[in-house]
Amino acid sequence: MPYQYKREPLTPDEANRLANACQTHEEKLVVWTLLDTGLRVSELASLRKDNLDWQNHRLMIYDKGGPYGSRSKRRLIPLSPPVQPLLDGHLALYDTLVMTPRTKQRLVKGVATRAHIRRPVTPHVLRHTFSVTAIQKGISLPALQRLLGHDRLTTTEIYLNLSPEQVVREFREKW
Repeated sequence: MPYQYKREPLTPDEANRLANACQTHEEKLVVWTLLDTGLRVSELASLRKDNLDWQNHRLMIYDKGGPYGSRSKRRLIPLSPPVQPLLDGHLALYDTLVMTPRTKQRLVKGVATRAHIRRPVTPHVLRHTFSVTAIQKGISLPALQRLLGHDRLTTTEIYLNLSPEQVVREFREKW
């Protein structure tokens, strides 16, 4: 398999600074949702009121790809306590999130600049941060594969770049 560039996730400190740097409701909605769900920016941009399962506190996302063409794969994303009221409140008033993917990318970049994060921060870096955080919290690779909507486990393995310190710590905890 050819080498694939591994995006560096945000550190926990950087992720907290990014979340705390949000000033408007829209910034919180975009940044917190991307950090806590692992959605692709295109999925967030196309999110509609009917994607929200109000009773079960989860999103129903119709993925790219699938056996029957575009947006035929469905996956369920549980909503975390901080994100749920943001999405509930917004989607109770509006049918969609009224921003294009490019607008969301600019918003994330602006919040990252305000948070004094020096390296490039994109919505996909937030997806990567979600994935690495989920693995560190003990979510299995197959469960993460389903959350991210990957067809192949090898695609999910891209997110397994753990630091040497994390490897040693996990070894000591398990051994």
